[in-house]
Amino acid sequence: METTHTALLAKDPQPSLLLAADCSALAINPAMQALVQGGPPLADWLPNNCPALVRACLRQHRAIAEVETQVGERIVLWTFIPDDQGQQVVARCREASEERQAAREANRARRLYRLIIENTTDLISRHSPDGRFLDASPAAYRLLGLWPEQLRGMPVLALLHPRERRQALRQASAALDHDGYHTMTCRVRHATAGYRWFEIASRAIRETYTGAVVEVVAVSRDITLRIEAQENLAHSARLATLGELASGIAHEINQPLAAVVNYANASLRYLQGLERDPQARERVGQGLQRISEQATHAAEVIRRLRAFLRKGPRRLEAVDLAEVAAEAMRLCAWEAARDQVSVELRIGAQMPAVFADRVLLEQVLLNLLRNAIEANREQHAQQPSRILLGAVRDGDGVLVEVADQGPGVAEERLEAIFTPFNTSKADGLGLGLSMSRSLIEGFGGSLWARAGDFGGLVVCCRLAVSRG
Repeated sequence: METTHTALLAKDPQPSLLLAADCSALAINPAMQALVQGGPPLADWLPNNCPALVRACLRQHRAIAEVETQVGERIVLWTFIPDDQGQQVVARCREASEERQAAREANRARRLYRLIIENTTDLISRHSPDGRFLDASPAAYRLLGLWPEQLRGMPVLALLHPRERRQALRQASAALDHDGYHTMTCRVRHATAGYRWFEIASRAIRETYTGAVVEVVAVSRDITLRIEAQENLAHSARLATLGELASGIAHEINQPLAAVVNYANASLRYLQGLERDPQARERVGQGLQRISEQATHAAEVIRRLRAFLRKGPRRLEAVDLAEVAAEAMRLCAWEAARDQVSVELRIGAQMPAVFADRVLLEQVLLNLLRNAIEANREQHAQQPSRILLGAVRDGDGVLVEVADQGPGVAEERLEAIFTPFNTSKADGLGLGLSMSRSLIEGFGGSLWARAGDFGGLVVCCRLAVSRG
């Protein structure tokens, strides 16, 4: 029998040996000899509890597999197989260093990911392509007031603010299908604390062969405090802007008020001559009509200023871009006229409404126009110049451009102009463009700059079309 076992061992490609009941080696095959040659002795390759394993194997008449032994940096797995007479055991081993190291690394990675997911303050969630929760991290309760078990199967739509849910999901779905990732800012309902502002970054998981989106992974962060701070900063910037434009605003209000006084005095004179002049009554009526028109104009100026200074939560809604652009132009009209800068508006009549906060969008456009006016003044020094404010349809969005005739910006500095506190103005803070980009990104849009085709700078703003 021993001769048979020895013959079988010799043909075994795996390192193996024949062990007696006391764990002594009766025969070793060539593969095992090659394994131990020039290295540690055979005893070091066997498991420390080898005698106990052999006894158990013979007593229980069963094979014992996957017994790990580490020799230096190498790992081998042993299998002990008893013979039918219960006297000898064939011990076979195989190299498993890479396999076990990979398994250990995978276990470490799983522990790390579990530690991150269970302790992160952001909500990590998985979603089906139709927008339902598949799973969520424990942060769900802190951020939404709902346990992960309560979220499973719930549509994301149910948590979004009614004003934004349709627009936000359409934008996200289109971006995930096209680009594979999307970041949006929107209001999300907390179970007990009303709506909070969230920044949600999503990435699509695709089917290998078809490329179809089979799952979406999202990381959601409560940015309510950041939004409130941004709104306070934006409001302070509007106050500062109106302070700088005070002369122009006073001029715009003074004109209709002066006209009201003139028409009122003329009407009083005509009233005194009603008996002598038959046309006096008609002229008084005309004067009163013009007084009404000028008073309405003054009231409209004040209404626009009050709307521009409005402080409150941002309202994302369908906005007429042409109206907002015209109001921004009116606010800086006096400044443009002072520097002999003409502002040309090119927006098509059929331009769709954009998805934004009206006041904040007006603030961004006003900031871009005033920057352009300053650039033209620097380059042309009281000589006539021009600014173009245009908008065109751009796929599923609208592209707005403000092009000046100023000195321009070097190609390598185009991105730097959006960095906070980066400014070339002696009395500037360098926050205007940085804040403008943050506001536009809060609408789900983007803001960047490029060199003009014929010099100057073009600031580009892409806004989403409102589909509500």
